Amino acid sequence: MKNFSRQLLFFLASVVACSTSFSALNDYSERWNAKWIAPADAVVGGYNVMHFRKTFELDVVPQKLEVNVSADARYKLYVNGKYVGNGASSGDTACWYYEVFDIAPYLKKGKNIISAKVWNFGKGFSPSAQISVRPAFILDSVEKKYEFLSTNKSWKAIKSNAYLPVRAKRLAIGAGINFDAEKYLWGWENIDFDDSAWKSATTVSFGKPICTYGGIIDWLLTKRDIPQMEETPIRFASIRRFSGVKSVPNFIFGNEPLTIPAKTKCKILLDNAVNTTAYPKLFVDKGKSSKIKLRYAEALQDKDAKKYNRNDIDGLDFAPAGVYGAYTLEDIFVADGKKREFTTLYYRPYRYVQMEIETADEPLIISDFSAVFTAYPFEEIGAFSSDDKSIDKIWEVGWRTIRLCAFETFMDCPYFEQLQYIGDTRIQAIVSLCVSGDDRLMKKALKMFALSRDHTGLLQSRYPSAEKQYIPGFSLFWIGMLHDYMMWRGDVELLTQMTPAMLSILEYFNSQMDKNTGMLRADMPYWSFADWSGGKKRGKERVDWWWGNPPISKTCGSAVHTLAYASALKQASDILKYVGRADDSKKFLEQSKKIAQEVGKRCWDEKRGLLLDYIGAKSVSQHANLWAILTDAIPVERQREVFDKIMSDKSVAQCSFYYRYYLTEAMRKVGRGDTYIAELQPWRQMVADGLTTFAENPSDSRSDCHAWSSSPNYHLLSLVCGIMPSSPEFKTVRIEPNMASLKFIEGKVAHKKGLIKLKLSRKEKSIKGEIYLPSGLSGEFVWNKKSIKLSEGKNKIAVD
Repeated sequence: MKNFSRQLLFFLASVVACSTSFSALNDYSERWNAKWIAPADAVVGGYNVMHFRKTFELDVVPQKLEVNVSADARYKLYVNGKYVGNGASSGDTACWYYEVFDIAPYLKKGKNIISAKVWNFGKGFSPSAQISVRPAFILDSVEKKYEFLSTNKSWKAIKSNAYLPVRAKRLAIGAGINFDAEKYLWGWENIDFDDSAWKSATTVSFGKPICTYGGIIDWLLTKRDIPQMEETPIRFASIRRFSGVKSVPNFIFGNEPLTIPAKTKCKILLDNAVNTTAYPKLFVDKGKSSKIKLRYAEALQDKDAKKYNRNDIDGLDFAPAGVYGAYTLEDIFVADGKKREFTTLYYRPYRYVQMEIETADEPLIISDFSAVFTAYPFEEIGAFSSDDKSIDKIWEVGWRTIRLCAFETFMDCPYFEQLQYIGDTRIQAIVSLCVSGDDRLMKKALKMFALSRDHTGLLQSRYPSAEKQYIPGFSLFWIGMLHDYMMWRGDVELLTQMTPAMLSILEYFNSQMDKNTGMLRADMPYWSFADWSGGKKRGKERVDWWWGNPPISKTCGSAVHTLAYASALKQASDILKYVGRADDSKKFLEQSKKIAQEVGKRCWDEKRGLLLDYIGAKSVSQHANLWAILTDAIPVERQREVFDKIMSDKSVAQCSFYYRYYLTEAMRKVGRGDTYIAELQPWRQMVADGLTTFAENPSDSRSDCHAWSSSPNYHLLSLVCGIMPSSPEFKTVRIEPNMASLKFIEGKVAHKKGLIKLKLSRKEKSIKGEIYLPSGLSGEFVWNKKSIKLSEGKNKIAVD
């Protein structure tokens, strides 16, 4: 009974974390007037693409007519044949998002139609990030005057048989589509379409607002808290090669149609020049029964799935079948002999697109092939530049990586998983906050992870997700993300709502402490991932890095995880102080110090002058030692010496791109920020290798677009420019630049009151320039241990 009560408490606290964070969830105090509807033959758990229609008359067109719309799983909404928007924004059943659209601008006097295309790919074909109850659609008018628009049996619905899934093995982003144009109901969204053969929709449930409903949970409706995604037309850069036809005109620019003869097989490789996320738009005519396969890739590979310079194509092709980590997403379109526009239901990630075309008895005309770029609408208002122009390219590639890894949630990568992992999200969130100032996706991420909490108190390592996974250390980094939000933006109400989840995480880790060693247990449950350091082959004992797990012994857990726990305790102490719980704050700070001191005493190797990975270990890592620096497990006076050793001694296990974020924070703490520019060499190498987004790992990486590798966009501003909040809510700023060999830097950081702007020139040990602070912000500038007070507006800087 005690365990049940604890689980119930965690669930209710999670729902509160989602529900109370909105100023107004919806306009209802009771259940919605609308019903969830579906075609009568929709298959629960099966592959469904569905169409819905509602015709109605208007004597007068209102100035405003808002409707609330949602679907399981996704929809595109049309009014009088014109595209309005899409959803439902990614969430879970306890926080199922609906969108609000004003459809008045699309209406006219007389007959009108609202229509929606809805898809739910079911088990085996849906993306891993998609949580689902069953295929369904709901639309409700905000005003009672127009409640006749609300979904019920007056709507018509039909299941499309034009779509079939194309499954790529182990590709977590879901299936491609096999689209048969001859079976498609062309014009279904328009007023003059004949829907007399369609049946009335079946009602499957009623709309339940999260703020009032108590009972069985299917979809607890919650107002969307992020904007619609950006949708911008783009074009391919070039046609790189072709075979099977004599010539190929530049049809990709829309002014030179390509005609492919009857009974022809050909391939055409298109290059977007940079990685992107977009809806492909293919325009064809004639060519009845022609089959057009589109294959998408971030890079071409050899027969062993090895990647080279990403600009190279000679001797390279799409991912070979049967090789681990080599997967290709595909779509298939079958023409019906008429002038048509083909597109996908969901966006596609790619740099290269290969068209593999097989015509039947008549020629196929391709008049155009373009795309519509889509991503979360972050605006790049922050910036960095210097006299080292190679860094400009790092900034550009890093920001593109952040953009492509952000949609309705943050994502680890757009091509392979599209899952919001805590470890990745913390880095993505702080970069996006500094560069765009938009905190909405970060706040949504904090809430989503809180919703994922289970009876142990841990958060799922990735969420939303239909498949559960636990990486305990990631729950600690969620606390780090809370701390980041407190410092860079601040919101007492939000942080107070998140506090129960934070405390449950720390309670779990406290329960895993081994009193005999003063460390976390060696047999902690779940995946003990820390970083992709070392190999993926496991020996008889875990005495080395394996599959991201740091070394442990049979009797002693990891110093890496134990000190990360100590760091999270300190961050929790800061948060508790911020939300007015001073006594609890002191308790957690004391606990943090005690754990760090114990690890420092037991794992320190005086002969090597470094902290071991566990008590009595032979192995040493940058990871354990950087945490020892950040938690003061090593005396302050020895921290710089330790940092220099782990940077120079290559026998020490090295941090990957991911953990370099934390390594750089240790660099900041010991005052070695002047070495950061030199440490950007791996990112320079990726640029030299033709990557247009940053890869997951330094080696031949599976993923070419992984946002955890974009930390330079944060550290160029916070370490090189040295712009950091010096108090919660960024009420004050401390600017301490680390220019190293740079002679000139210019930076802009987004602040909730405006932009912080910096221009500095350095000559030997002297520095001069100008710093602008937005109204209401003050702080200090530090150079060579000299401090200058900063106030709002322009501040002249001159320090010898």
